[in-house]
Order: sequence, then structure tokens, then C-alpha cells
Amino acid sequence: MEKLKINIVIAGRNYPLTVSSVKEEEGMRKAAKSINKLISLFEQNYAVSDKQDVLAMCALQFASKLEITSLQKNSTNKEVLDKIKSLTELVDDQLE
Repeated sequence: MEKLKINIVIAGRNYPLTVSSVKEEEGMRKAAKSINKLISLFEQNYAVSDKQDVLAMCALQFASKLEITSLQKNSTNKEVLDKIKSLTELVDDQLE
């Protein structure tokens, strides 16, 4: 498969990238759009003049969302596994 060369703009700077698929390109463009939206939001709502500070705040926001989602997923998986175990035990008790 041929690599695709794309150009992504984040915080007014161009980043030439190479991606492996159209899906990856779409993901990169959506991510860049989300980052740029968040940058604008931070700049409007906080007295932040340094782009590095704004980008650090964006990184923290996205990373924390990812971690929270992971924690929630792990919690949900444990609940599901516990429920399956309980149901299996009930069935086993009925079969004995």
C-alpha cells in the first residue's frame, strides 16, 4: 500500500506527515481539528499567551480523557466479568 503525504496545521504551524491509509488521514485531520478548537477555547477563556502552555493544556485535556475512559472501561469490564461469574455459578448450582 502506498503511503499518503498530508499536511496538518496545528496552532498555525504546518506539519507534513506520511500516513498509511485514508482512515489514518481522516483520524489525523479530526484530531488536528479538535486540538485547534481546544486551543481557541483555552486562548479565549484563559490569559495564556504562550502557545507551548496552551498546547500543554491541550495535551493534558486529551490524555486525561483517554485515562478516564480507560478507567471506566476497566471498571465496566470487571462488573461484566463479575456478573458472568455469578450467573455461571447459578447455572452450575442448578446442574448439580
